[in-house]
Amino acid sequence: MRISELTRRSGVPNATIKFYLREGLLPPGRATSATQAEYSEAHLRRLRLIRALIGIRGLSVNATREVLNAVSEHEADVHQVLGLVLGARPVDKDEEPGHEPGMSDVDALVERMGWQLSEHAPARSVIAETLETLRSLGADFSWRTLIPYAELAQQTAALDLDQLKNTDDSLEQAERAVLLTILLEPALLALRRMAQEHESAVRHGG
Repeated sequence: MRISELTRRSGVPNATIKFYLREGLLPPGRATSATQAEYSEAHLRRLRLIRALIGIRGLSVNATREVLNAVSEHEADVHQVLGLVLGARPVDKDEEPGHEPGMSDVDALVERMGWQLSEHAPARSVIAETLETLRSLGADFSWRTLIPYAELAQQTAALDLDQLKNTDDSLEQAERAVLLTILLEPALLALRRMAQEHESAVRHGG
């Protein structure tokens, strides 16, 4: 397809596509003349992933380039690709896992759930910091308290991954994963608030 059709099908402006080409985010098309090139479905899929990483996940151009390079290296491994685009796996292979206070609690929770997680997963630090903050405020809250929430999160994750079953293309799966994860999170939080209001009305309402 010509760049005009790539623009139409992707919804990305022509000038933006040319910027992505100059920045090395999008590989060049097949030259048909000195000033013309043709683009493939692979360009369309990669362009949609770029749009999701920059526009939805909010990555910078440089960070997006690093993620895309890592994705290209692991394109045949869907698990690695999803981890990279969602930020669950570090792009830098040499990055060392953190050892923040409370990380032993996280390890205990992960072991209790039987989860297969990278030691580099940023979510580990989030859980550790949250537990430490709760304890510093005098809240009687341990990793065991998180088990029912973790079980609900496991069910949610299964629903998320079920949405990716209709395609075998790793780049398309990666784009869908970013959209589902980032765009659905506010709705999931809103559903929790609505459910809390309902539960309060059932328990304490007139």
